[in-house]
Amino acid sequence: MGYESIAANLRESFRVVASHRPMGEVKEMEGVSIASAGVVFQMFNAAFLSRSVHSEAQMDLRVAEAAVYFAARGQSWAYWICHGYLDGRTRRRLQSVLRKRNLYQAVELPGMIAEQILPPVRKLPQVEVRRVEDGPVKDAFCAIGSTCFNVPLAWFREVFDSPTIWRDFEAYVGYVNGEPVSSAATVIGGGVVGVYNVATMPTHRRGGYGETVMRHALERARQEHGLSRSILQSTPRGYDLYQRMGYRTVTSVSVFCS
Repeated sequence: MGYESIAANLRESFRVVASHRPMGEVKEMEGVSIASAGVVFQMFNAAFLSRSVHSEAQMDLRVAEAAVYFAARGQSWAYWICHGYLDGRTRRRLQSVLRKRNLYQAVELPGMIAEQILPPVRKLPQVEVRRVEDGPVKDAFCAIGSTCFNVPLAWFREVFDSPTIWRDFEAYVGYVNGEPVSSAATVIGGGVVGVYNVATMPTHRRGGYGETVMRHALERARQEHGLSRSILQSTPRGYDLYQRMGYRTVTSVSVFCS
C-alpha cells in the first residue's frame, strides 16, 4: 500500500507551498483535497484525491467539486491523481472522464518508494551544498528549477517568494567552483520523506551532481526527522538513477491541467 504514502506526501508538499502564500488556501472537501497557492503557475493551484474512487461517476463528481472551487476564483488549476485510489475501470477511462471537464493530461509520473537508500554505485563528485533560505541561494534554486522544468522564471519565483516557506520545504543547492549546478528538496508528510525538485543544469548533467545533492537532502532529513523511508515521482530522465538508489515503482501519478 505504498501509494498511500506517496499520495499523502504529495498533498503535504503542496499544502506547504499554499500555506505560506498570502493568496494560498488549503481546504478539505468530500474525497478531495485542495492546496491552492493562488499563483500564475497552474500546477500549484492543485486538487488531489484523498479517498478511493469506485466508479467513473464518483470520479466525475470529485472532478466537479474541484472545478467549481477554482472556477469561483477564476484560477487555472491542475488535478494530481494517484492511480492507487482508482478502481481498474476508472483508471482505464481516466482521461475520458476528465476530458469532459476540460482537463487534459499533461504528464504521468511513476510514483516510487524506498525503505532506505542504497550506496552509490560510483564515486560521486565534490559539491558544496547550501541550504536554501531567502536570498541568493533561493535565487539559484529558482533559476535551476526554471531552466530544468521549462517554467518561466517569474512563475517559479512567485511560487517560492515567501521567506517562511523554507522552514517546511527543506531545499538545497549544489555549487561547483562557486556556480550553482543542481538542486533537491524534501518535505515531511505521510510518515515518509518526499523528494522534490531534483534538477541539474544541462551543462553539468550525467556528472552525479543531482544525486549528490539529493543524497545530502535525504541524509539531513534522516538526521533531523528520524525518517529513512522516502518517496518521489520520477521523470523519465531520473528513473534509472532512482532504481539504482533503491526506489521501486508502486503507483503512477497523472497530472491534468485546465
